[in-house]
Amino acid sequence: MTGPAPQPDPHLATTTRLSIVAFLAGAEEAEFGAVRDAVGLTDSHLSKQAAALEAVGYVQVRKGYAGRRPRTWLALTPAGRAAFTAHVAALNAIVAAAGERLGPTPSGTSAPPGTR
Repeated sequence: MTGPAPQPDPHLATTTRLSIVAFLAGAEEAEFGAVRDAVGLTDSHLSKQAAALEAVGYVQVRKGYAGRRPRTWLALTPAGRAAFTAHVAALNAIVAAAGERLGPTPSGTSAPPGTR
């Protein structure tokens, strides 16, 4: 008997937050501007989303200076990394289950998810 299906994390349900966390998962920390540019957000939108992720403990926001210029860095917390890993596993389980329900294509091979 299998347990309940893993559920996606509601705090990572938007593509914006998921993109931020996915970017941060590949680095120890990242400068605010690098995250902004990689995810394609305005400063104010990234600031709002980073604050929301910080409020649930997924992101750490660190402010400091690079020379005389103020800078902000974002880092994924251990809780954020665990939430991201669990979220990706839940999404993979959903996609795998959909692929099983789709069954074989007319050519006899399984259809890749999202192609049918």
